[in-house]
Amino acid sequence: MFYSDTMLGFYQYQTTNYVPDLNDIGSGSHVHLSLWKNDQNVFMGSNEYNYHGMSNVGEQFLAGVYHHLPSILAFTAPHPNSYDRIQPNTWSGAYLCWGKENREAPLRTACPPGVPLDMVSNFEIKSFDGCANPHLGLAAIVAAGIDGLRRGLKLAEPIESNPADYASKLKRLPQDLLESVESLAADKTLHELIGDNLITAIIAVRKAEIDHYSKNPGAFGDLIHCY
Repeated sequence: MFYSDTMLGFYQYQTTNYVPDLNDIGSGSHVHLSLWKNDQNVFMGSNEYNYHGMSNVGEQFLAGVYHHLPSILAFTAPHPNSYDRIQPNTWSGAYLCWGKENREAPLRTACPPGVPLDMVSNFEIKSFDGCANPHLGLAAIVAAGIDGLRRGLKLAEPIESNPADYASKLKRLPQDLLESVESLAADKTLHELIGDNLITAIIAVRKAEIDHYSKNPGAFGDLIHCY
């Protein structure tokens, strides 16, 4: 199951008298996911297995999402302008990493009230755009998690502070839509799990977006006004 929350741009919180501007970072539609079986949360760790609060299933699923995140961005950050938001120090996740309650990481495991401090109940994907198709975005995330379960993938150690402080050691997530599209084009696993026809269509649409926005730099403003 999942839910999303809309979050205003980071810089809005840095001013006392905020005036909206089309050139600001904008909003993100962050997504929280947990894994359930027979009405039990199986993402959460237990006495049998507890990797930073996650079960073995939880770790493997999140590791799959972590592994495929550059490709997933082609679904969850679908417009050229999306990458103006996915920058360091904007609570959107600019580097490939994860962390417990780390709001600067693109993948954050969460310990909400009522959950023991040594456990986590779900994880959040912060690099998810308000313009994304939620059905396609979630399909890509679930497909990546399934790959993690099939291959028994393991997570790297978490980053517990600002990832920008480790910029020299961490991989930068795609900085524009073309990078995400190239990652998706080369991702044979997502081709297999989602289907070549849909992946081919997604790539074609994204390339058309890139071409349109390159010829019309102000097009994102028209998009905002349409809503």
